[in-house]
Amino acid sequence: MSRQMLLVFLLLILIITSQFEWRQQLVSDVDATRKESQKQQQISQREEGVKEKVILSQEKNIQRLNELVRSLREELQQCQNYNKTFEGTFSSLQKKGIQLERQQILED
Repeated sequence: MSRQMLLVFLLLILIITSQFEWRQQLVSDVDATRKESQKQQQISQREEGVKEKVILSQEKNIQRLNELVRSLREELQQCQNYNKTFEGTFSSLQKKGIQLERQQILED
């Protein structure tokens, strides 16, 4: 009977120690999982930061382009106004030239 008790005792010791090992493995697995999730969160936060910087940069570029388009439109409007003024002046000079030619023809 002492052998049976000894075997039961050894069996209990094996069960208890194996449970401690399982718990330690579970704890280390949980810790590893936590660390991995923290790393993933840090990576995703960095990615979001980079995306935000890219978006801000693109918005600045769009604003610059809009300002350039606005200034080019203003320049185009000024050129059109200048052309209208030039055309008006040229046509009035043409009319005056024609009148002068008629007067010269009539005088001759």
